[in-house]
Amino acid sequence: MTDVLVLGGTGWLSGEIARRWMDAGARVTCLARGGRDAPYGAALVRADRDAPDAYLRVADRDWDEVVDISSNPGHVTAALTALAPRTRHWTFVSSVSAYASNDIAGQDESAALAVPAEPGDPYDYSRAKAACEASVRSVVGARAAIVRPGLVVGPGDPTDRFGYWVARFALAGDEPVLVPDLEDRDAQVIDVRDLADFLVAAGEARWVGTANAVGDPLPLRRVLDLAREVAGHTGTVVTAGDDWLAAHDVQNWMGPRSLPLWLPTDMPGFTTRANAVYRLLGGRLRELRATLTDTLADERERGLDRDRVSGLTRAEEEALLTELGIAGAP
Repeated sequence: MTDVLVLGGTGWLSGEIARRWMDAGARVTCLARGGRDAPYGAALVRADRDAPDAYLRVADRDWDEVVDISSNPGHVTAALTALAPRTRHWTFVSSVSAYASNDIAGQDESAALAVPAEPGDPYDYSRAKAACEASVRSVVGARAAIVRPGLVVGPGDPTDRFGYWVARFALAGDEPVLVPDLEDRDAQVIDVRDLADFLVAAGEARWVGTANAVGDPLPLRRVLDLAREVAGHTGTVVTAGDDWLAAHDVQNWMGPRSLPLWLPTDMPGFTTRANAVYRLLGGRLRELRATLTDTLADERERGLDRDRVSGLTRAEEEALLTELGIAGAP
């Protein structure tokens, strides 16, 4: 039986990875703080990765596969030191955010990475992921897969980005919804289940290399139109320009008081990364409609009007619509 250690395993993506490995017949151990349960059937080793003995209980045996999704360079380096000598294959889940720039569309895995973070530097996600990758390549490069996902989406997403739109259209019903200027904006998403399947397949094959795990680039307008259709929204769609939104303190991409997935026009590379390697390796991309349908079901279960990590509250959106003089806004 294949022995797999997932560093994490109790979160959204890492939990999905653990479940998919078990579906493939592996014996899975999750190493995590223990605030949440591991997926049913997986063993949970409680450990704090900040502690010097974090890997003591899992470093005394051989592993066929270790999967790490951390963006903490110290955690990654310590794990490699403790576990690499007895691990046959290592999968590191990085990010397209590790690239140095996003101003050129269509770049592949050979594009320059950000300058790796140094100990003591202020935290920067891009540089941190680049530093993690550098450690993995240095220690286990000849037996490691480095996978760079883009925007990971689907049921259970804790970031509330992708799900915002299908949930908002459903919540609004026949009332207006505010959207950003969609001209020359793209989106590039990958369903968490497709990503997890790919990571398992790479581990099973002990594939060595680097791959962008990203979907096909799509016009953001198409994504929102399909979200609206899936949600059954019949109200008007109101567009506000970039300058107007910025003047009204509406943020790009994610976080409170944002319009998720909306990016400045000077970042075409972020949503158009090449995915030829992923495709050639058999990476799956399910239909966007299926992901949106499953995401809406999850959003309904969690509550369409719940507090969100990302997006406008409905009250904030209605106030902005009123500012725009839209009939039907309170």
